[in-house]
Amino acid sequence: MAELPPITVSSQDLERLYALLEKLPAENFANAAALEKELMRANVLETHEIPPDVVTMRSIVRFVINPSGKVFELLLCYPDEMDDNPNKVSILAPIGSAILGMSVGQQIEWPAPGGGNISVRIVAVTWQPERVGMVSL
Repeated sequence: MAELPPITVSSQDLERLYALLEKLPAENFANAAALEKELMRANVLETHEIPPDVVTMRSIVRFVINPSGKVFELLLCYPDEMDDNPNKVSILAPIGSAILGMSVGQQIEWPAPGGGNISVRIVAVTWQPERVGMVSL
């Protein structure tokens, strides 16, 4: 498996995500552990310092999954914001914790359930709250 790409997380997202992790029930342990591992390796910046091409919470991000080549454009959200909208992904989903903090052009891979690897590459951050000054979201 390839080396993990560097990631950047805002101090506000970091604080909110650690608060979320503290409240999660035991059945979410695996998802919580994956997210915490990502947060521990993140470069943390103040909200106003976040570059516009970084995936933050509540960003809309376009990414491609390989080897299938499928392209998705999804809103990265908190679990309590999930509803019937198919254009959302929870931060607790494996793909959610994988894309948090990545920048356009970066790629990450992990083992596929049936063997081999799956990779995701960030194509665009089409909307980011920090970029438009909506830091209280």
